[in-house]
Amino acid sequence: MARMKKRNLRRKDGVWDPLVDSEQARHRAAGVPQTPQSMSPAYRLAYADDDFLTREELRPIRLQLELLKPEMMLAERGIQSTVVMFGGARIPEPGGDAWAAKNDIQRKNLTAASIYYDEARKFAKLCSLHSAQSGYKEYVVTTGGGPGVMEAGNRGADDVGAPSIGLNIVLPHEQAPNRYVTPELSFNFHYFAIRKMHFLVRAKAVTVFPGGFGTLDELFETITLMQTGRMALVPLILFGEKFWRTVVNFDALAEFGTIAPDDVDLIQFVETADEAWEIISKFYETVDPASVPMASGQR
Repeated sequence: MARMKKRNLRRKDGVWDPLVDSEQARHRAAGVPQTPQSMSPAYRLAYADDDFLTREELRPIRLQLELLKPEMMLAERGIQSTVVMFGGARIPEPGGDAWAAKNDIQRKNLTAASIYYDEARKFAKLCSLHSAQSGYKEYVVTTGGGPGVMEAGNRGADDVGAPSIGLNIVLPHEQAPNRYVTPELSFNFHYFAIRKMHFLVRAKAVTVFPGGFGTLDELFETITLMQTGRMALVPLILFGEKFWRTVVNFDALAEFGTIAPDDVDLIQFVETADEAWEIISKFYETVDPASVPMASGQR
């Protein structure tokens, strides 16, 4: 007994646990003498072996880990609901350079679209001021963590001293975390599917600003889940009606018969941050957040 070192046998959650934890085992394994045997990849602890964890056969485990890590960290932070902000990475802030433009027409359009950067920033402020009333547990701003509209969302929260979430993903370009994401809430993903699940699993509202293929993918994923009854009918708000009606003919889908006529009503259009927040606040004044309606799922 004299050789034993004292340590706290209570875990963070208060549970009594006399077993040596994995972190201690990892440090002990790293401290053994360096020999051909101990330096062999076979000797590495499985959970501390990056080469092993990235093998093709371990994909199911990696999917599980990407789902579990942010879920645990958000739960530990006490975050209970979010407001999601989707939108284009290429939209500059007012007065900023339209860096993504490939020609004069794109430069003109992207420069004009900087109004959405401003509205995204204002909207995030409104959400965050309301979030403060719950100790930043409800209505926490969540973006994709990158530039453009995503940056504007995290920046708006930062403007009023509020935390915000960034769900980044590994891409060849455009997707380093912007500097306004709360560092403790800055996550990174390999799998788009798991990232999209985290966007929606706590969402009390989803806002979508003009964007490209990624934004369209996020919009249609969300609206499909609502239409099919796999997600509650939370406010789904599109900024910039002219843009959206130009790029997607929702009414034509209904007229053709590939969606129901009232499926178009799943979407609401706004131009300003104030309009968007009014929709959200009125919705939850009339609907109990614990029993938000679901679509029938009949198609």
